[in-house]
This record gives sequence, structure tokens and C-alpha cells, in this order.
Amino acid sequence: MAGELSHLDERGAARMVDVSAKADTVREAVAEALVVMQPATLRLILEGAVPKGDVIAAARIAGIMAAKKTPDLIPLCHPLPITGAALEFEPLGDDTLRIEAAVRTTGKTGVEMEALTAAAVAALTIYDMCKAAEKGIRIEGLRLLEKRGGKSGDWRADAPGQPPPR
Repeated sequence: MAGELSHLDERGAARMVDVSAKADTVREAVAEALVVMQPATLRLILEGAVPKGDVIAAARIAGIMAAKKTPDLIPLCHPLPITGAALEFEPLGDDTLRIEAAVRTTGKTGVEMEALTAAAVAALTIYDMCKAAEKGIRIEGLRLLEKRGGKSGDWRADAPGQPPPR
């Protein structure tokens, strides 16, 4: 293991990390998720023809809301003042919709979990809105792409020394 697990105390019990001594800095994180479906389902989304409404608009709002609610979902996450959250959607081929979630704050700890949660909830929203058209939609590839700021500095998934995506 690369480092010590900071969410565990000396006895191995879970704890919320005390970040009070850390400096407030600008912190950013970007995550992605892929939603894989039949080409006909992706066409419905892109043409705005899903009976439940505008899938991408709903997924975008759901992702932003999820970023703000991350500490309510992930037990040891700190509540953070999210200063920015944006989601982009990009078709890949004829059967995949890529979601990219970017989250920003000025604070004592990073927003990696908020970006991951935003991408995941946006993907789940797409599934929910499209499940009547296709039950076999898959959510794949949820991962952190990059983080900036903080004591540990910048990190990119495609940087040398990082494992390639599977």
C-alpha cells in the first residue's frame, strides 16, 4: 500500500480525519463514468425522445445535486462548500454515453469523492430514465481522471506510473 489509511485510528476503527490544521486551497477533481446501451437507446437520448423527458438535463442536475450531497452518502466525507460543479456528456460510438464531472472548492480537503459521486449519480439517472426502453444498460468505468490542489499536489490518471484503465 502506498500510504497509511488516514480514515482508521491506531486501533483500526473508522474515524473522520481531522483537517483543521490544513490550509484552505483551491481544489479540483474530474471523474468519469460510461453508460453503455443499445444504439437505439442512445439515439432516443440524443434526439430527446425518451418519454420521461430530457435525460441529459435531468442527469446534469442530478450530478450537481449529488456533488453537494456527497457527505450525506459517504460516511467519512467532510461537508465542503462546493464552489463549482459541471457535467458534460459525450457520445462515444453508437452505444456509449460518457459523463465527465468536474467539481471545485476552496477548502481543507479535496473533492475527489464529490466528482465521483456526481458522475455515478448522473449515470444512475440515465439508467432510471431509460430503463423502460432498455433494462440491460450498463454503467462502467467510474474513475477519477484528475485532481488538483492540496498538500499531495496534482494527479492524473494518465500520468506516468499510473495503471492504465481496464
